[in-house]
Amino acid sequence: MPPGPDGRSIDEVREHLAELLPVLRRRLVDGTYRPGMIRRVWIPKPGGQRGLGIPDVVDRWVQQAVHRVLSPHWEPTFHTSSHGFRPGRSCHTAIAEAKTYLEDGYEWVVDLDLEKFFDRVHHQRLVARLETRVKDPRLITLIQRMLKAKVVMPDGVVLSTEEGVPQGGPLSPLLSNIVLDELDRELARRGYHFVRYADDANIYVRSERAGRRVMASVVRFIERQLRLKVNQAKSAAARPEERHFVGFSLRRNPEDGSVEVLLSKRSKERIDVRVRELTPRAWGQSLSGCVTTLNAYLRGWLNFFGTSCTDAVVRTLQSLDAHIRRRLRALLLRQWKRRRFIARRLIRLGARASTAWRVVYEGRKSLWALSHCGPVDYALNKRYFADAGLLSLEHHYREMHRVVAPAQLTLALE
Repeated sequence: MPPGPDGRSIDEVREHLAELLPVLRRRLVDGTYRPGMIRRVWIPKPGGQRGLGIPDVVDRWVQQAVHRVLSPHWEPTFHTSSHGFRPGRSCHTAIAEAKTYLEDGYEWVVDLDLEKFFDRVHHQRLVARLETRVKDPRLITLIQRMLKAKVVMPDGVVLSTEEGVPQGGPLSPLLSNIVLDELDRELARRGYHFVRYADDANIYVRSERAGRRVMASVVRFIERQLRLKVNQAKSAAARPEERHFVGFSLRRNPEDGSVEVLLSKRSKERIDVRVRELTPRAWGQSLSGCVTTLNAYLRGWLNFFGTSCTDAVVRTLQSLDAHIRRRLRALLLRQWKRRRFIARRLIRLGARASTAWRVVYEGRKSLWALSHCGPVDYALNKRYFADAGLLSLEHHYREMHRVVAPAQLTLALE
């Protein structure tokens, strides 16, 4: 096997680990281990940036080891309505539980968003909760040192940490659930129907008035008892179809009363932006190269969203398919450049000659406007892009949800 990016082979890495692990084990046992500094990385998110704290490799090993020690003591006791960062649970289980509440008549939601939750966790409160089940003071001290590890900013500035949990290490998801388990228990004690995924919590009630009352009460508990901050701009008591929860929105169908799971407005905007990035008008390579890159994204995107969405999302998928094909048409038209070449290509692909020449030369249409004209739509149709290998979101969704009838038993006649 060839060496990795650092120039070292697998055998060399194994030899290094054989030397490192005994030293690391001894320092953990005698309490002399000191976590290294955390590297701050900024990643984009809607409306700004999210800060991640990336520990070094050794610290990641130690955090994972601590996670394996703590998890059996806490995981079995977490509330069933907590779905974030837990084995066997996901965004899909969270949205499935939320769907059952709407079906039971709880058609208003109190959507709570904790402002900079991972940066505001109170260290003393977290350690106090850990001490209720962790009896080894060495482990408590180790976690405290991890929480207070210094942060190296992208510009090289080193900052001390007095509060918060570094988001980006193996241990931070478990610590966040330990902090918010207190919120889960309080909501359950009050008899609320809720779903929580990480720092996003939705409480389902029967009326707008109840939603406002519950929101005011829960916000007081979070800010006074947990010493966390609720983002008032992103929190509200509203109809579920107006809110974004783990990428989805819920609504009741006015015709048959069924509860539908759809893409949220934010998720639609994100895929529109990503499709524009993957289909640039100035694409200089072949169509097949663009389709290959596009398919990789679309397949992963649909495998996530298509799992939970109901059939009401088909119309949205059809619209996305049409928009993607139009983006690719505009891309091809730009590659064909001159209008006479465009007309000849369209005619070769089956468009009527008189119509193709007239539409291509009529007025001063932009390539985007031309990409949705009759001859272009006819020549560069669904079959053309299917033959080019383009994945159809609608078709792939229907295949995911296709129900295969079981084989019928037959009796032989004598």
